[in-house]
Amino acid sequence: MTLPGGTLSLAPDLTITRMGYGTMQLPGPGVWGPPRDHDEAIAVLRAAVEAGITHLDTAAFYGYNVSNDLIREALHPYPAELHIVTKVGASRGPDGAWNMDRTPASLVAQVHDNLEHLGLETLDVVNLRMGSPEATVEEPIADLVGTLVELQQQGKIRHLGLSQVTDAQLSEALAITPVVGVQSLYNLVRRNDEGMLRRTAELGIAYVPYFPLGGFTPLQSGVLASVAERLEASPQQVALAWLLQRSPNIALIPGTSSRAHLAENIAAAALELPAEVVAELDAIEQLADPVHAETH
Repeated sequence: MTLPGGTLSLAPDLTITRMGYGTMQLPGPGVWGPPRDHDEAIAVLRAAVEAGITHLDTAAFYGYNVSNDLIREALHPYPAELHIVTKVGASRGPDGAWNMDRTPASLVAQVHDNLEHLGLETLDVVNLRMGSPEATVEEPIADLVGTLVELQQQGKIRHLGLSQVTDAQLSEALAITPVVGVQSLYNLVRRNDEGMLRRTAELGIAYVPYFPLGGFTPLQSGVLASVAERLEASPQQVALAWLLQRSPNIALIPGTSSRAHLAENIAAAALELPAEVVAELDAIEQLADPVHAETH
């Protein structure tokens, strides 16, 4: 099955559809607890794979392990072409609080936690999450990357990626091991990571924008709404199509707990934006960079 948007080949054994699926919206409110509709969550996961998506994004801290357990229930044993990408570097408190959790021992425990709940012996891709969802942090990562490389040598991980990293951190990681992808906060109104987008494109590394539709603060723009109306598409579809046309190394992981929204997102990959529309969207006023807001 050919999915709109095409594929990215990141390693001899790693080809993913550019339109992927993110599982963050499957757990309950606040990305915590069971899903609002368990049967629909299972149906969404199966529909994504049946549509041809080969790139699922998850994390043990989505839930705790709610997304991972749903993935296993819905899809195990997994199709050979399906690639599950997970993240380590954060954990959840008993009250659902988000905590950065990046000691080497904790990373080892998180990898084994993902393996157990997904029912896998090897994880296709593990992303090391640095910083917060809104901002990067400048700190050395060699020891943390080294811990994941040891797990890779043990056969627990196939490929390594990074999330919310600075240019220096990417360089530090690349001096130790290949990196197949970088996840960063990036969307139509938050483009502060343009430098990382360009660099990953030059290196042949996938760039995966999280919160492609704004995340907890949905995208709002009169220009976007006007363009969508003219194209007879939804604003969300236009925003996703803009990202896919932004750079050939971009892979998307929009999340939803609805099969109807999943179909809408997949259809966005077939939406071709004319050059004049792209220029109009490029001119949308951008939100302030939280990193700069904290340091200036």
